[in-house]
Amino acid sequence: MAKTNIPEKGAIVQRDLETFAIHPHIPGGFADPALLRKIADVAEKYGAKFVKLTGAQRIAIIGIQEEDLDKIWAEFDDKSKAIGLTIRSIQMCPGTRSCKKAKQDSPGLGFALDKEYYGKPAPAKFKIGVSGCSNCCSDSWMKDLGFYGTDDGFTAVVGGKGGGTPKPGRELIKNLTAEQAVALTEKVIAFYRKNGQSPERLGATIERVGFDTFTKAVLL
Repeated sequence: MAKTNIPEKGAIVQRDLETFAIHPHIPGGFADPALLRKIADVAEKYGAKFVKLTGAQRIAIIGIQEEDLDKIWAEFDDKSKAIGLTIRSIQMCPGTRSCKKAKQDSPGLGFALDKEYYGKPAPAKFKIGVSGCSNCCSDSWMKDLGFYGTDDGFTAVVGGKGGGTPKPGRELIKNLTAEQAVALTEKVIAFYRKNGQSPERLGATIERVGFDTFTKAVLL
């Protein structure tokens, strides 16, 4: 029998319909040498076909057996998972911590959002991107909720998505502090959980209920 994804084990079935891939949690793609060694050791120990850097700033361990999934996850200190109808990895650039073009500390905001929301349930997959400047290296405009830095704070954009029917987001509000951005995120996710109809993404929910209705709910 062909196998399928196993969300509770954070496992995605592969093209052969027999083996799986997992994605250990790497907040914002900031990995220390110990975690990189652990991923390499686990991949080798359990006979993975290969590892792959992903667009979500994670490292996928690909081509592992179903019977090894629990043992593999036990190897990692952080066992949190995010596949299926969840809030996915928060994508973030280095921001003012290293980039000369950055205007704001995108990792500071990104880590706060990751800690609060990564892997939590949502009506459909929900993606967040935090960029330190308007270059939007974290694809903020193509996320369900995005932030990018300016001289005056963070600008929030909503309703973007990639995939087969890509659509850029829409500007929501400017000049937010990091704390205000976290508070806004809470309101946006609460609105989506209350009004979203799976499998529609946030942008489709906003289109269905109306942008004015959405903004009144999350900005007041």
